Amino acid sequence: MPHYIKKMSHQNHHRLSAAGLLVTLGIIYGDIGTSPLYVMKAIVGSAPIQESTIFGAISCVFWTLTLQTTLKYIILTLRADNNGEGGIFSLYSLVKRNKTWLIYLAMVGGATLLADGIITPPISVSSAIEGLRQVNPAITNTETISITIAIISVIFLFQRFGTAIVGRSFGPVMFLWFVMLGTLGVYQLSFNADILKAINPVYAYRLLTESPNSFVILGAVFLCTTGAEALYSDLGHCGKKNIQLSWGFVKLALLLNYMGQGAYLLNHTGEVLATNPFYSVMPQWFLIFGVAIATLAAIIASQALITGSYTLVSEAIRLNLFPKVKVKFPSNLKGQIYIPLVNSALYLGCVFIILYFQESSAMEGAYGLAITITMIMTTLLLAIYLRMVKRWSYILVGLFLGVYVFVEGGFLIANLFKFMEGGYITLIISAFLFLLMFVVYAAHKIKTDYADLVSISKYRNDLVALSNDLTLPKFATHLVFMSKALGDDTVESKILHSILEKRPKRADFYWFVNIEVTDEPYTLEYKVFTHYPNDVYRVKMRLGFRVQQRVNSYLRQIISDMVKNEEIKLDENYHSYTKSKPYLGDFRFVIVEEELSYENDLPIGQQFVMNSYMIIKGLTASPERWFGLDESLITVEKVPLVIRKSKPPKLKRIEV
Repeated sequence: MPHYIKKMSHQNHHRLSAAGLLVTLGIIYGDIGTSPLYVMKAIVGSAPIQESTIFGAISCVFWTLTLQTTLKYIILTLRADNNGEGGIFSLYSLVKRNKTWLIYLAMVGGATLLADGIITPPISVSSAIEGLRQVNPAITNTETISITIAIISVIFLFQRFGTAIVGRSFGPVMFLWFVMLGTLGVYQLSFNADILKAINPVYAYRLLTESPNSFVILGAVFLCTTGAEALYSDLGHCGKKNIQLSWGFVKLALLLNYMGQGAYLLNHTGEVLATNPFYSVMPQWFLIFGVAIATLAAIIASQALITGSYTLVSEAIRLNLFPKVKVKFPSNLKGQIYIPLVNSALYLGCVFIILYFQESSAMEGAYGLAITITMIMTTLLLAIYLRMVKRWSYILVGLFLGVYVFVEGGFLIANLFKFMEGGYITLIISAFLFLLMFVVYAAHKIKTDYADLVSISKYRNDLVALSNDLTLPKFATHLVFMSKALGDDTVESKILHSILEKRPKRADFYWFVNIEVTDEPYTLEYKVFTHYPNDVYRVKMRLGFRVQQRVNSYLRQIISDMVKNEEIKLDENYHSYTKSKPYLGDFRFVIVEEELSYENDLPIGQQFVMNSYMIIKGLTASPERWFGLDESLITVEKVPLVIRKSKPPKLKRIEV
């Protein structure tokens, strides 16, 4: 029987342009761009300022931004794009055919990246707001906390309405931010240009080998590159060329500001830092404007992390690594999504972080540990990509692995010193998210391995006979079942049981619809297998992992195309009040929901996975919402999920 395949659309990626470069500044660099707010403050801490520490720390910052951000992410990692999309799940999609165990690296990386997203908005916004104390020392800690929570609350509240309008202003604001960073840096360098010698890596080497606090300082230095992973995750929003070209401007602005802060600190050697050096480099008359611009930049950084978390979760859902939570599209802005459950969880997490740590300086202890693990996972997956896909030699891949496992391993050890200072919080959140992903993935695998599938062809005549049995009331013109079976001639036995036995359902057309989520982000294709002309059909929709599953709309489009191509014929008695388009008839979607049966005989591990999965499933979006179905078109049926049936003990009859 013939197959009918149609590609419904294709994704256009961003091209290099002046507008694209400006948008890139607003979307990509919010996290890494606001790092000067707290990096130097974290490096100096409460100890007296020492010249060797400042030279060594600035040298470490320079070479971290060069080796970690520029070489690894801008030059190498951005090459690992999945049809223009980036992020650890996209990277996994490129290499997963080689080794199935790589899924666990992606799960660890995704969990730690999500956990780190909870700390970024609080530390960015609170660091900006705390600058008000240098404008007015009378402002109390309670007041800065209240303002920070208020700003965070507005940011999260606004997510449900979309950010298409506000998003247009992000680029110009961040351009102004980076110009300000560079200008302030040059201003301070005019007083002491000796700090430029810190470019020499000898200063970094001396700090790391001679300072007793080298690992503590290294953990603070790492904060300058934490946004690099988010930079890769947002690749699909702006395009590789726009990111690579704009990074030159961004890196120059960041380095000038770090150098400027270093020059200021050199002029205060021996003193104990009482203020944030980021604000101290500003002239007094400019301070209020600096706080305002920093706050706007922190809001943009928070927005970028929030939308990045939505994207990460939506990709995990498509890869069967996350529960099917409700996904909304609040605006017409390309690729913009809103996930209410994730929004609420992130908001509560951010408020908890603010109230628990009180000040940005205390948050620095929790910041960085989780993202270091993400970067190591990215390094491992990227090494496999470079070898298996790009065909790099073992020597080059080994050199890449050796350098970055050493660098990121050092950062990991340094950040472990922060464990008791708050790092344990992000690790606990990461562990919870990993367990959640593991349960969903394992449950999906168990259900797939034990799926009870039957041949549609075997029951084709029964379906046709039922369709023509006029003694039964017609259930619907088009009766649609969602199937997870991959074969063109297979379907779950529970579906045929629902049609033929549980309550015979007469329909003119039976549709068995399967959705295949592709490794490409924006695939929109379908294939139709005809089991019986004008009666029984199997449809496979191939949708990209970033495409909303609007099954109702897509199926109507498919049927309309088939009617136009005279592949199916609708009853001539069907009439529509709208003559501009043919009347397709009524639709009924039957959702067969599974409830774990008590008759299962599973090993303890699988029992834990399936029981946990059922609890999670009960808290997430219903299938009708996930598949984009109108509730008025749905019939929900409950069936017991029997994976491995237990044998009950045999009863013994007693004579009366």
